[in-house]
Amino acid sequence: MSVAQHTMLLETPVGPLVLGEGDGSLLGLRLPDVADGGALTPSPAAGWPPPGRPTPLLRLVADQLVAFFAGELTRFELPLMLEGTTFQRRVWHELRQIPYGGTATYGEIAERVGSPGASRAVGLANNRNPVPIIVPCHRVVGADGALVGFGGGLACKRWLLDHESGSDQLFTL
Repeated sequence: MSVAQHTMLLETPVGPLVLGEGDGSLLGLRLPDVADGGALTPSPAAGWPPPGRPTPLLRLVADQLVAFFAGELTRFELPLMLEGTTFQRRVWHELRQIPYGGTATYGEIAERVGSPGASRAVGLANNRNPVPIIVPCHRVVGADGALVGFGGGLACKRWLLDHESGSDQLFTL
């Protein structure tokens, strides 16, 4: 697994994000850690340096995220280094095909990657997504449309989906 050579902290409406760059590509985006009660600052991945002066790439990532949160950007165009299994990379590719403001179910994504019945494996691939928001795993919902599973917490997932739909509280927990 690649280790970030440069990191940056970005304040956003969903909390602070840590961005990690390695070998000229974005390789990670860390959300606030909701598992421990929502740490004020997400911890960088093991081996990542502490946030420092942003590189040109990290500034580009930050600019695109700011535009996304302002409602001015609907698709990210960034050099990504997505390390994972072949199945995970297929899932992450399909996540990028879900249109801004739209959703898909875990089962639909499983069908699209040629593995019908692999909904749980799609959920595990979502959980391993190294760049949430940019690879929009928040757009995947349960079979009944319920909001389930998101590393940044369900309140963050709801906020992102409501933001993209242009509606307040469209999705409920």
